[in-house]
Amino acid sequence: MRFRHGSGEDVHLGYCTNVHPAEDLAGILDQLDTYAVPVREQLAADRLGIGLWIAQPVAAALADDPRAALRLRTELDLRGLEVVTLNGFPYQGFHQPVVKRAVYRPDWSSRPRLEFTADLARVLALLLPDDVTTGSISTLPLGWRADWTPERHLQALRNLDELGRRLKGIRHHTGRTIRVALEPEPGCVVETTGQAAYHLRHMDPEYFGICLDVCHLAVAFEDPRAALRELDRAGLGVVKAQLSCALHAERPADPDVRRALAAFIEPRFLHQTRRAGAPPTGVDDLPQALAGSMAMNRDAPWRSHFHVPLHADPEPPLTSTRPVLLRALAALLATERPGTTHLEVETYTWSVLPVPPRTAQELAAGIAAELDWTRRELLTLGLTEQTPHSSVNRSS
Repeated sequence: MRFRHGSGEDVHLGYCTNVHPAEDLAGILDQLDTYAVPVREQLAADRLGIGLWIAQPVAAALADDPRAALRLRTELDLRGLEVVTLNGFPYQGFHQPVVKRAVYRPDWSSRPRLEFTADLARVLALLLPDDVTTGSISTLPLGWRADWTPERHLQALRNLDELGRRLKGIRHHTGRTIRVALEPEPGCVVETTGQAAYHLRHMDPEYFGICLDVCHLAVAFEDPRAALRELDRAGLGVVKAQLSCALHAERPADPDVRRALAAFIEPRFLHQTRRAGAPPTGVDDLPQALAGSMAMNRDAPWRSHFHVPLHADPEPPLTSTRPVLLRALAALLATERPGTTHLEVETYTWSVLPVPPRTAQELAAGIAAELDWTRRELLTLGLTEQTPHSSVNRSS
């Protein structure tokens, strides 16, 4: 889905396919038929954007065989789908029974992370629509904080420098600019926009910037406008925004609130939890917050890194951080020029909700409802929805 900002620039909206478990090319095509096409049809959209997640083995195979990548582009076209962004954070195995900290490996201090991201960039340059010259790839914010040493930090920066040289080569050979967006996340080397401004300020803005995951922003109790100002002062652009909501508990001292939070404990993903404060404090997973030697203080609101649907609050007494998402959208788009042109709905936790969708049809309906909610918010902010015929060749 494309929208026209008042500046005349196109803003792309899609949903991230890391919500689906496919990790081979046949599985990717099947998930497009099972979910993405029904989502597009429910939205009555001529064309739907998807933030494609491609596991490492598939990325390597497509990068080595450009004809296969172009065939995938054709398959997307036939289904009324388009790709301007990839999610390069999970390497593979994102829907294993237990993921937790494995999603942060390999990190940017390792060669495999560099090669994976370079492969994704080569593939994305071939998948971009004809009238789009800039694509984006989101990636992890260097690595998980544990055992991170100065030596690993230096190697990570060297790997990113090499990636920048390869991205320049891609632009030289294809005319397509692929930008890589590091995604601050609680518990990582780069947790907040402030840390991003410090650690990443010397990166080339032509090819690097930030992926603003609004759930992560909310869990860190950051204000969207203040965060964007800090990034701007550091010369870091928002290459991509992931539209997401966190779980919010206003009164964690209430036994009913803690019981409600306990219903969200599940074994697959990590749910970093923070308590409001200056600065916020917290633990790496929701079970630790609720009980045991690391149990968090209950005298201030909590937020947990559990992506909940954008359009629907969890059952009371819990809420979501949708107000933060609304402020982030306004800060990015109620502006003279858009703060980013790539928007991606990223609720990958549908399958581990306390009451998950029971069928593929229910999941597709939920994703469509999230995108429809977002569409209405973008229209409220003054953007206009575009059709393929009204979208002009100035997209970015």
